[in-house]
Amino acid sequence: MSLEELQALVDDASYDFAMGDADAALAKLEEATRRDPELFEAWLSLAEVHLSGRRLDAALAAAERAMGIRPKDLLANATLSRIWMERGDKPKAEHFGAQARMQSWKEELERPAADDAGGLH
Repeated sequence: MSLEELQALVDDASYDFAMGDADAALAKLEEATRRDPELFEAWLSLAEVHLSGRRLDAALAAAERAMGIRPKDLLANATLSRIWMERGDKPKAEHFGAQARMQSWKEELERPAADDAGGLH
């Protein structure tokens, strides 16, 4: 499968999940991660679907895999924060929440000034 086809599979899984079919979403995401173990979007989506079903161990494993691919990703950090909060580990949840906030600030600071000008001079 090409990267484009894999991304389409992840998109289809997201649609399935949004329509309430978590099982179909999981099957597609697991297929995508099997075919490309470095596909960040698939791992992160897999973590979110597992988290919604309260399968916390599977959610954690998928989120950690996503984090291994993109260690500074805002969404991966936020997902890990939510997983750790659900698991009852507030210090770890706060750690990853802080990492997500720092990444958000960094991205905001790196945004070109033209984006913020909004036509005002």
